[in-house]
Amino acid sequence: MRLSRHAAALSIASIALFLVMTALEFLYFQRLSGGLISLDMRVAGFTPDEGMAWLTALGRRGGEIIIVWHYLTFDLLFPALLSLTLVSLILVFGRRLSTFRAMPAQLQALFSLALVLPYAIADYAQNFALARLLSDFQLANPDSLAFASLLTVTKFALLAIPVFVIAVFALAVKRR
Repeated sequence: MRLSRHAAALSIASIALFLVMTALEFLYFQRLSGGLISLDMRVAGFTPDEGMAWLTALGRRGGEIIIVWHYLTFDLLFPALLSLTLVSLILVFGRRLSTFRAMPAQLQALFSLALVLPYAIADYAQNFALARLLSDFQLANPDSLAFASLLTVTKFALLAIPVFVIAVFALAVKRR
């Protein structure tokens, strides 16, 4: 798997895309919602009332803008790009450790993918759930909002796993 050769470029691209998305959030999307932070940035999730407040503050026009400028553009690409970046970083740091390096290349790739894929699936599921709520406010009820909140928390929890593994690998490499 040659993905590890591109870890630096993937990291730079992920950081750049994250910065663009963050700038849009703070400079544009929060103005549309009256200063409320987007639901998919709430690491600890949100209550159904908080979700309804955000949807209501956005209104139909604001919801359409966020669907187009977030979910159909940047956040359509970001989970895949970040996932590739995480896999490449696991491979880069892992291959500097004798135990990981001794594993067959296919097993290294499978291990990396197994750590990252759950995050990617959760992120896309969360994006779909929130875009669906934004596209049809009638779907917004306590159950659908609680489910979207659960997906948001799950996304961040699953993202923490490969980030933690990368940090452990990097520290182990540094200690060598």
